[in-house]
Amino acid sequence: MDLNEKNLGDIVSLIMKELEKKDITENKECDIEDGKNGIFSSVDVAISKAKEAQVILFASKLELREKIIKSIREDIRAAAIELAELAVEETGMGRVNDKILKHHAAVDKTPGVEDLKAFAFSGDNGLTVMELSPYGVIGSITPSTNPSETIVCNAIGMIAAGNSIVFAPHPGAKKTSQRAVEIINKAISKAGGPDNLVVTISEPSIENTNKIVKNPDIKMVVATGGPGVVKSVMSSGKKAIGAGAGNPPALVDETADIEKAAKDIIDGCSFDNNLPCTSEKEVVAVDSITDYLIFEMQKNGAYLLKDDKIVNKLCEMVMKNGSPNRAYVGKDASYILKNLGIDVGAEIKVIITETDAKHPLAVSEMLMPILPIIRVKDALEGIKVSKKLEDGLRHTAMIHSKNIDILTKYARDMETTILVKNGPSYSGIGVGGEGYSTFTIAGPTGEGLTSARSFARNRRCVLVGGLSIK
Repeated sequence: MDLNEKNLGDIVSLIMKELEKKDITENKECDIEDGKNGIFSSVDVAISKAKEAQVILFASKLELREKIIKSIREDIRAAAIELAELAVEETGMGRVNDKILKHHAAVDKTPGVEDLKAFAFSGDNGLTVMELSPYGVIGSITPSTNPSETIVCNAIGMIAAGNSIVFAPHPGAKKTSQRAVEIINKAISKAGGPDNLVVTISEPSIENTNKIVKNPDIKMVVATGGPGVVKSVMSSGKKAIGAGAGNPPALVDETADIEKAAKDIIDGCSFDNNLPCTSEKEVVAVDSITDYLIFEMQKNGAYLLKDDKIVNKLCEMVMKNGSPNRAYVGKDASYILKNLGIDVGAEIKVIITETDAKHPLAVSEMLMPILPIIRVKDALEGIKVSKKLEDGLRHTAMIHSKNIDILTKYARDMETTILVKNGPSYSGIGVGGEGYSTFTIAGPTGEGLTSARSFARNRRCVLVGGLSIK
């Protein structure tokens, strides 16, 4: 057959039509998959589906919420290793074993329906009941530092309170966050709960997060992250819970058990390579015990940098334009030291160095296993220095002391949401310490360690002239 221009044009046209058919078929297949296990390409569709699911949940008995939460706990515990490994692989931050422990804390120690306590007033005029009721659909912004742990913790608390959730994960932890949402959705379905009670978006971005915050069907916004995102949700005009940054100091005075204090500080600072905002970010030590404290720290996995030139090089390396260099956030101490030209073994967990209170490593939340140590003449000076370093964030602080007056003054002066006395920082979030766990610690907006009751509205129901049996 001769391929003249007409024939060639007909063939090209036929090929184009076949390709168009193929595109339509593929797009239909994508549409079928869109929304599977709670992951949507459209923010508006995700919110709409979550709203439908919340109506079903709210119309159901509390027993269903309890079954859902039990199922989530079981399935996330089973997937803790997978999620921890995925987070480290995707973000390049943290330690797998510590992330497993954080997932266990989230499933075992996040309060459920039992956190919702009713109150009543009874008298001559009848009975008034105060109950906690859901907001509806909550938009939850989650970080890359604790991606799946925050999703799990918030999902349990928010569902317990009767809400559905639209998660806006950090783009740097997209796979981990979406996998957590998938596991939670399957767990909800297994327990007989509604589809799309927990949803997220296929392409996390600032634009999509803003769409979530602004959507009229989102009745509450919860942000776990840096000061920028917290400020954004606080100015949204909606009920907002903001869990912001911290720069927790650890004060050690001359009455402390120095051996234990050294171990606790290194354990807390190195936990998940210092990613938690609750972790020790600097040490303020009374001069008379500082040398011994450093000696004991070295016995527990700390590497001491003494040379000012090396410390300056470290500072230049891990800071960029006055902020932490993301290339080193959450990295192992051995990795950071190797980039300084120092080879050490895996037993080294933290880099320590003496600085003054104005040093960049001390005044910035680094989110790295780097721990500056500041000497002070006594505990009273130490309290002043610690308060200045904490910078009014009112997040977390630690103290190691046996002096009841100093312990009391430190607690009063620091005004932090979490204060840990004579223990590692992670004791304050329920790991090795009493109390429940959370990964959304709302210092800026005042809710503190959030739980189910943080995600519920107070409602008053008044019955006049009846049911008072006094």
